[in-house]
Parts: sequence; structure tokens; C-alpha cells
Amino acid sequence: MPTNYMKTGALLLALTAIFVVMGRLIGGEAGMVIAFVLALGMNLFSLWGSDTMVLRMFNAREADPREHPGFQEMIAELAGRAGLPMPKVFVMDNPQPNAFATGRGPSNAAVCASTGLLDSLTQEEVAGVMAHELAHIRNRDTLTMTVAASIGGAITMLANMMQFGALFGQRNGNRGGILGVIVAVFVAPFAATLVQMAISRSREYEADRVGAQICGNPHWLASALAKISNAVAHIPNEDAERAPAAAHMFIINPLSGRGLDNLFSTHPNVENRIAALEQLAAAMGFGQTGGPQRSRSGGKIGSGPRGPWG
Repeated sequence: MPTNYMKTGALLLALTAIFVVMGRLIGGEAGMVIAFVLALGMNLFSLWGSDTMVLRMFNAREADPREHPGFQEMIAELAGRAGLPMPKVFVMDNPQPNAFATGRGPSNAAVCASTGLLDSLTQEEVAGVMAHELAHIRNRDTLTMTVAASIGGAITMLANMMQFGALFGQRNGNRGGILGVIVAVFVAPFAATLVQMAISRSREYEADRVGAQICGNPHWLASALAKISNAVAHIPNEDAERAPAAAHMFIINPLSGRGLDNLFSTHPNVENRIAALEQLAAAMGFGQTGGPQRSRSGGKIGSGPRGPWG
């Protein structure tokens, strides 16, 4: 999709500009030049290697069919429905139920689910979640998402370095004085977050819609979102806390379970997403659900035959 490539280009330009301004505040003209060169290098890396970096960031490993039987077969079935090549399948050892997708495009994409997701959701709910992630791949959102995580993390790291220097009075190279420190430490990372948020909310609603069509039943994804949101509010994700710039990649914000529809949210309100899915279900001819969908196989992935999506 040309629009997504344009968004990725605009994101790279915006985050690069923020990075260069921060370099100017740290070291004047020389700092600006150095930051620009570093930004170009990061842009190239983010386009070609940031998917691997993100997977390593969350200690993801390739899924083992012996540990989670049926999971890879489910992804293959859903990918076929979506008209996508089979992505690489990863699992991260994390008790918080969550998932994300990464990669430059459909031909080199990867999906990753947490052990908490596979152990606590029904087969139908897992299918809904993974169909959502495959929708991101089909919509070519993953390039933008991964680039934002890579460069946004670099900006946050640079701001932390400046804050550390300011605390110890090491501002000889800072040509912006106290105002420069404030801009670099607070405004620049916030601006980077705003750029991420600007592309996040509509993307999530669209991935919900397409994912529901891929798995075949919007209720499955709606039920999964309700369960994940409740769990995230009580189960911390330590890896995500150390890399907040990547929070937008997950199906539910791993840093909090609230996801409010306001300026400071990286995800749409969960209740609004569920309401949209229920409307879609009605349009597709599905009745109202009385609560979370129960798996015909009794529960977890691999605990029985594949669900009705197969």
C-alpha cells in the first residue's frame, strides 16, 4: 500500500528531525551533524534489521511445536485465509497475555505471542488475536510499527543520556541552556510518542476489522481483547517496561490496562474496539454473545483439535 510507505517515510523524517534537534541541543553544529549521520544509519538499520532487534528485545524464540501443538498450524490456516505467505512464528516467555507482528512486509514477516496468551485464552480467542496480527502484516503496518519502535527507542535513550548529564552539571556542550535541556529531556520524547500515536489508533481499528474477517467471527477477537485488557492491568510486562517505545506494537498496550482514548494513549479504548467488533458481528450475521467465547476443545491451544476456523 503506497499510503503505508508514505507514512513510514513521514515517520522517518519526523523522528530524524527530532533526533537532529536533540543533537543540536547537546553539541551545537557539530552535534547536529553527528546526530544527522547517526539518524541516517539508524534509518537504514530500522528498515532492514529492526524486526530482528524487536524480537530480541522481548527474548522471543521460534515456536516449538512440541511445546505448543497446533499453534503453527493455526497460523498457517489463518495466513492462507488472509492470502499471505506463512510468517515465522515466535513465542516470548511472558505471563502477560499479548502479541505483536513485525517485519518489512508479508514476505519476511513474523508473529509473536506470549506464553501468557497461549495459556490463558481459548483456541478461538487466540485465533482472533493472531488474525489481528496477520491483518497488520497484510495492511503493511508492520514496517511503520517496527521503525517507530526502533527510532523512538533511540530518541528515548538519547534523552536519558541528556538527563543524566544535566543531573551532574555536564552541560558544557549544551548550547540551549536550561531550555534546551527541558526540550531534549521532555518535549522531544513526547513529540516522538505523538508521532507514534498519530498512526496507531486508526491502524488498530482497521486491523481489528480485517482480523475479525480473517478468523471468521468478530466475537472471538472481542472476547480476547476483554480478557487481555483485564490481565494487562494486573500482570506486568517487564520487557515492555524497559522498552516503552515498542508498546504500540502490541495488540493491547503492555504498559497499562486502561488504553484511554486521549492524547496520552498509544492504543484506542478497548471498550470502543469491542463495540466496533460487536457492530461488525451483527453486520456479518452473528448474534450477541453472553460473555467470553468458550472453546469447543475446552480451552488452551494444543489441548484438543483445532477450532472451527480450520
